[in-house]
Amino acid sequence: MSGRPGGSGRSGVKSYAAVDLGASSGRVMVGRVDADTLELTEAHRFPNRPVRTPEGLRWDILALYAGVLDGLGAAGQVGSVGIDSWAVDYGLLDADGALLGNPVHYRDSRTDGIAEKVWATVPTAQLYAATGLQYAPFNTLYQLTAARSTAQLAQAKRLLLIPDLLTYWLTGEQGTELTNASTTQLIDPRTRDWARGVAERLGIDLGLFAPLRQPGDPAGVLRPEVLEETGLTGPVPVTAVGSHDTASAVAAVPAATGERFAYICTGTWSLAGLELEAPVLTEESRAANFTNELGLDGTVRYLRNIMGLWLLQECVRAWGEPELGELLRDAGKVPALRSVVDAGGAAFLAPGRMPERIAEACRASGQPVPQSPAEVTRCILDSLALAHRRAVEDAQRLAGQSADVVHVVGGGTRNALLCQLTADACGLPVVAGPTEAAALGNVLVQAWADGLVGDLAGMRELLVRTQPLTRYEPRGDTARWRAAQARLAGV
Repeated sequence: MSGRPGGSGRSGVKSYAAVDLGASSGRVMVGRVDADTLELTEAHRFPNRPVRTPEGLRWDILALYAGVLDGLGAAGQVGSVGIDSWAVDYGLLDADGALLGNPVHYRDSRTDGIAEKVWATVPTAQLYAATGLQYAPFNTLYQLTAARSTAQLAQAKRLLLIPDLLTYWLTGEQGTELTNASTTQLIDPRTRDWARGVAERLGIDLGLFAPLRQPGDPAGVLRPEVLEETGLTGPVPVTAVGSHDTASAVAAVPAATGERFAYICTGTWSLAGLELEAPVLTEESRAANFTNELGLDGTVRYLRNIMGLWLLQECVRAWGEPELGELLRDAGKVPALRSVVDAGGAAFLAPGRMPERIAEACRASGQPVPQSPAEVTRCILDSLALAHRRAVEDAQRLAGQSADVVHVVGGGTRNALLCQLTADACGLPVVAGPTEAAALGNVLVQAWADGLVGDLAGMRELLVRTQPLTRYEPRGDTARWRAAQARLAGV
């Protein structure tokens, strides 16, 4: 990676702006970095509110872009900008580079029943052997298949994933960053290039995609109009980071050199697994619904998607936004493992009626039905910890790689009860932190491209030295968790 000058926060320290977009909010963070410093401050936070139109559920991409511009203005002078976001979704551009409508939300119903049509052409085993990606109904491949007969796709000349779209608006340059491209189900994780045979069989035009970029590659400079609106002084480079937020978050796992670790990136989703040097493309891995996404420094993020704190977020919304700390304290007093649900189940993907749907799932499986918000919350947290246990165990078995510790990063690190339950369920110590892992990983890749920090191991060494971490030791044995797992499986 080529080095280039960075901005100065104070003498000897360089500053970088990390745009980190989540499913419910976005933020612009400023990272200050030198050989012994890694500090992160929030410049601007803004909501991400999807909109249900007559055509379906859509992202309000213009509001997000406005939030990015406001955040860059609040960030002040920086040496570089990087953008990460959720995966799979995209915007379509016409021949003039204009956006053809708001991007479709991955929770939109347009992909219902589409997977079966894809599998009729490329059977699931062949699809997994070629792309290594787990089945999820919203993968970009299924979205493109669902859009095949639409006028919008027929008119499109370019497809840009969400971070690449915003980068294009900032710089006027188009590219497709690799870690996010690997979530489309159109990348071969062995070659780290397009799975051309799959695309050809499914009639997907890979020419829609801009050329692939690697994390750390230059992605242009802020356009004059952007400089004027934000008050920044150019040139301000934009750097391709691990633009899938999970790739950035995994880069910020504070693992010691040589440590054998599993990780769980927690937030709206829980992404639980291992970091590998090569993909696992076995039939057993496919049946277990593990995915092989690409990470920094030639790594593979071998993980399972779990529904995550979305379950609790939806319940809190349905209950009228009660105080979360009190709710978690009350949940901690509820007896453990009375009822559990499949936290990765498709039944919980759509928004709405989450407390009722959790109750229905418990009733259908013959378990006690949680009644109060505290009981529902405990059911959710026990279920998430159990899903974390299954994912960590399965990943070790399928990859033939053991773990001695589980690193939990992201928003779930604030939930001490969930972290402790995860340690109990896995029978392994949990190290929780950092909370803003995606933003830190974003900043570290920019500093890496700037020649300020070393490779992935060097980034993690800096994280270990500078970030506050909390360790949770497992309590008791895992027998009751094994019993709950068997109960959930109906055995």
